[in-house]
Amino acid sequence: MKFVLDHIFLIAIAVLSGGALLWPALTQRGKKASPQQATLLINRGKATIVDVRDADAFAAGHLPEAKNIPANELGKRVGELDKFKNRTAIVVCQKGARSFGAAKILEKAGFTDVVVLEGGVAAWQTQGLPITK
Repeated sequence: MKFVLDHIFLIAIAVLSGGALLWPALTQRGKKASPQQATLLINRGKATIVDVRDADAFAAGHLPEAKNIPANELGKRVGELDKFKNRTAIVVCQKGARSFGAAKILEKAGFTDVVVLEGGVAAWQTQGLPITK
Protein backbone atom coordinates (compact mmCIF):
# COMPACT_ATOMS: atom_id res chain seq x y z
CA MET A 1 0.00 0.00 0.00
CA LYS A 2 2.87 2.36 0.77
CA PHE A 3 4.24 1.78 -2.74
CA VAL A 4 0.92 2.83 -4.29
CA LEU A 5 0.75 6.00 -2.19
CA ASP A 6 4.37 6.90 -2.91
CA HIS A 7 4.00 6.39 -6.65
CA ILE A 8 0.41 7.50 -7.26
CA PHE A 9 1.37 9.77 -10.17
CA LEU A 10 3.29 7.02 -11.98
CA ILE A 11 0.39 4.62 -11.52
CA ALA A 12 -2.05 7.24 -12.79
CA ILE A 13 0.09 7.78 -15.90
CA ALA A 14 0.26 4.02 -16.52
CA VAL A 15 -3.53 3.67 -16.20
CA LEU A 16 -4.18 6.64 -18.50
CA SER A 17 -1.75 5.44 -21.15
CA GLY A 18 -3.29 1.96 -21.04
CA GLY A 19 -6.72 3.49 -21.49
CA ALA A 20 -5.47 5.53 -24.43
CA LEU A 21 -4.19 2.35 -26.09
CA LEU A 22 -7.51 0.56 -25.58
CA TRP A 23 -9.72 3.47 -26.65
CA PRO A 24 -9.69 2.78 -30.43
CA ALA A 25 -10.66 -0.85 -29.91
CA LEU A 26 -13.46 0.08 -27.54
CA THR A 27 -14.93 2.78 -29.77
CA GLN A 28 -15.23 0.62 -32.89
CA ARG A 29 -18.92 -0.03 -32.82
CA GLY A 30 -20.93 -1.83 -35.37
CA LYS A 31 -21.31 -5.32 -36.65
CA LYS A 32 -18.32 -7.33 -37.73
CA ALA A 33 -18.27 -10.46 -39.82
CA SER A 34 -15.51 -13.00 -40.18
CA PRO A 35 -14.56 -14.06 -43.72
CA GLN A 36 -16.65 -17.22 -43.24
CA GLN A 37 -19.73 -15.27 -42.10
CA ALA A 38 -19.32 -12.85 -45.01
CA THR A 39 -19.08 -15.80 -47.40
CA LEU A 40 -22.42 -17.13 -46.12
CA LEU A 41 -24.07 -13.75 -46.67
CA ILE A 42 -22.61 -13.49 -50.18
CA ASN A 43 -23.58 -17.05 -51.14
CA ARG A 44 -27.16 -16.47 -50.02
CA GLY A 45 -27.32 -13.50 -52.39
CA LYS A 46 -28.28 -11.13 -49.62
CA ALA A 47 -25.17 -8.94 -49.56
CA THR A 48 -23.49 -6.17 -51.47
CA ILE A 49 -19.74 -5.76 -51.08
CA VAL A 50 -18.42 -2.20 -50.87
CA ASP A 51 -14.62 -2.00 -51.17
CA VAL A 52 -13.40 1.34 -49.77
CA ARG A 53 -9.74 0.98 -50.81
CA ASP A 54 -8.21 3.18 -53.49
CA ALA A 55 -8.49 2.18 -57.16
CA ASP A 56 -4.93 0.78 -57.37
CA ALA A 57 -5.41 -1.57 -54.41
CA PHE A 58 -8.80 -2.60 -55.80
CA ALA A 59 -7.27 -3.38 -59.20
CA ALA A 60 -4.57 -5.51 -57.54
CA GLY A 61 -7.25 -7.86 -56.19
CA HIS A 62 -10.70 -7.63 -54.64
CA LEU A 63 -13.61 -9.77 -53.49
CA PRO A 64 -15.77 -11.05 -56.36
CA GLU A 65 -18.53 -8.64 -57.43
CA ALA A 66 -17.30 -5.89 -55.08
CA LYS A 67 -18.11 -2.28 -55.86
CA ASN A 68 -15.20 0.11 -55.43
CA ILE A 69 -15.89 3.49 -53.87
CA PRO A 70 -12.79 4.84 -52.08
CA ALA A 71 -13.41 5.86 -48.46
CA ASN A 72 -12.62 9.52 -49.13
CA GLU A 73 -15.28 9.63 -51.89
CA LEU A 74 -17.97 7.55 -50.20
CA GLY A 75 -19.88 10.51 -48.76
CA LYS A 76 -20.28 12.01 -52.25
CA ARG A 77 -20.94 8.75 -54.09
CA VAL A 78 -23.16 6.90 -51.63
CA GLY A 79 -26.11 7.48 -53.99
CA GLU A 80 -24.62 4.89 -56.34
CA LEU A 81 -25.54 2.25 -53.77
CA ASP A 82 -29.17 3.33 -53.15
CA LYS A 83 -30.62 0.32 -54.98
CA PHE A 84 -28.83 -1.97 -52.50
CA LYS A 85 -30.27 -0.44 -49.30
CA ASN A 86 -32.49 -3.46 -48.65
CA ARG A 87 -29.48 -5.81 -48.67
CA THR A 88 -26.65 -6.31 -46.21
CA ALA A 89 -23.71 -4.06 -47.05
CA ILE A 90 -20.34 -5.68 -46.36
CA VAL A 91 -17.71 -2.94 -46.09
CA VAL A 92 -14.17 -4.02 -46.96
CA CYS A 93 -10.77 -2.33 -46.72
CA GLN A 94 -7.24 -3.76 -46.61
CA LYS A 95 -7.08 -4.73 -42.92
CA GLY A 96 -10.45 -3.71 -41.50
CA ALA A 97 -9.55 -0.40 -39.84
CA ARG A 98 -10.99 2.14 -42.31
CA SER A 99 -14.18 0.17 -42.83
CA PHE A 100 -15.78 1.36 -39.58
CA GLY A 101 -15.83 5.00 -40.73
CA ALA A 102 -17.29 3.96 -44.07
CA ALA A 103 -19.90 1.82 -42.31
CA LYS A 104 -21.04 4.86 -40.32
CA ILE A 105 -21.45 6.84 -43.55
CA LEU A 106 -23.61 4.07 -45.02
CA GLU A 107 -25.72 3.86 -41.86
CA LYS A 108 -26.32 7.62 -41.98
CA ALA A 109 -27.36 7.24 -45.62
CA GLY A 110 -30.13 4.83 -44.63
CA PHE A 111 -28.57 1.38 -44.90
CA THR A 112 -30.12 -0.73 -42.16
CA ASP A 113 -27.72 -3.68 -42.17
CA VAL A 114 -24.04 -2.76 -42.47
CA VAL A 115 -21.28 -5.23 -41.63
CA VAL A 116 -17.50 -4.75 -41.60
CA LEU A 117 -15.31 -7.59 -42.85
CA GLU A 118 -13.05 -8.38 -39.91
CA GLY A 119 -9.42 -8.24 -41.00
CA GLY A 120 -10.34 -6.90 -44.44
CA VAL A 121 -9.01 -8.27 -47.70
CA ALA A 122 -5.87 -9.47 -45.90
CA ALA A 123 -7.93 -11.85 -43.72
CA TRP A 124 -9.96 -12.92 -46.76
CA GLN A 125 -6.76 -13.89 -48.59
CA THR A 126 -5.32 -15.60 -45.52
CA GLN A 127 -8.37 -17.87 -45.47
CA GLY A 128 -7.70 -18.81 -49.10
CA LEU A 129 -10.96 -17.32 -50.35
CA PRO A 130 -11.28 -16.16 -53.98
CA ILE A 131 -9.91 -12.83 -55.17
CA THR A 132 -10.77 -11.26 -58.53
CA LYS A 133 -8.43 -9.00 -60.48
